[in-house]
Amino acid sequence: MNARLLIVDDETAQMRALCDTLEIEGYQPTGYSSAAKALANLRPGEFDLLLTDLMMPELDGISMVRTAREIDPDLAGIIMTGHGTIDTAVAAMQVGAVDYVLKPFKLNVILSVIERALELRRLRLDNALLQEREREHAAELAAAYKDLESFSYSVSHDLRSPLRAIRGFAEIFVSEFGADIPAEGLGHLDRVMAGAVRMDRLIEDLLRFCRYSRMALARRHVDLESVARRIVADVLAAHPDRKIEVQIGSLPACNGDPSLLEQVLVNLISNAVKFTRDQAAARIEIGSVAPSNIADLQPAACTYFIRDNGAGFDMMYADKLFGVFQRLHSEEQFGGTGVGLSIVQRVLQRHGGRIWAESAPDKGATFYFTIPAIAPQASGTQPDATTVDTEFLQG
Repeated sequence: MNARLLIVDDETAQMRALCDTLEIEGYQPTGYSSAAKALANLRPGEFDLLLTDLMMPELDGISMVRTAREIDPDLAGIIMTGHGTIDTAVAAMQVGAVDYVLKPFKLNVILSVIERALELRRLRLDNALLQEREREHAAELAAAYKDLESFSYSVSHDLRSPLRAIRGFAEIFVSEFGADIPAEGLGHLDRVMAGAVRMDRLIEDLLRFCRYSRMALARRHVDLESVARRIVADVLAAHPDRKIEVQIGSLPACNGDPSLLEQVLVNLISNAVKFTRDQAAARIEIGSVAPSNIADLQPAACTYFIRDNGAGFDMMYADKLFGVFQRLHSEEQFGGTGVGLSIVQRVLQRHGGRIWAESAPDKGATFYFTIPAIAPQASGTQPDATTVDTEFLQG
């Protein structure tokens, strides 16, 4: 639709001539020689642009723009004056006019001023729409957060209570009447109790996922190599019966939340230990790679990896790897609920990083992940990401 122009000038002949000219140029002009009459007939949304003379007997142009914008705040204004001064321009801008033009004006001059004013109006409207959408989005996020809090409370209390009752009464029943229950019946009850235990683990992991998804980030310098060494020592101490060779290479410092990034390493290292369970000589390698070796990688990100020689998986199903409760192996093969990698991905996304994997069945798996790097001036000398540490930790 062609722009709708409201033209106000007490010199009737000049007003009509301008209307006729602008109509030929494709605009939709409406002219008034009376400022009071123009204001009386003005309705919100009726016009896109007001062109008003500065000196008029009923109302000066600056007051005209101010009053018109009180009726329609989206209306753009241009002052037409034969007495252009800096003071006139400043006063016009203060009441919401976007420009002014000197009389007598040439056609090409006023057309360029009109187009500039209309474009500025469009930008203002687009910006207002964007701000409104941001407010709506913020309100939706607040509502979703409230729903999540309510859901977490409901899961934690309302669902766990009957679950504890199922498990507790089943255990009491077996304890008190087990001698009179046939073996088949005991097997059914064992499955009931195992199902209750698994359901409780699922609830706990779901709550963990919700918690890590909404925890506020406390970003600071993180010495990831020290964190990795501590976690490896703890994990190996928890498996004294296994022989696991762990190689830790150079891990550059990064910028992030220490507790959340520790959870990332705990989950990935624990997974590597779990999925190498059937290997006579389990090997796990933790290190980093240079950004130039990874396609589409931001230079400001550090890339780390955790590689194992375990069960691996078919890359055909890699898109399911980080889904909540998604599993690529049966629980009989390897325990777990399938939430750990979802937490890892969520934490890294919140840090502005990402995670991906490379694997093949029975060929082990390598998980790569990125975290924003520490700026050299903030951390001193940046460690060389390609340096390999020859230390081995034995389980």
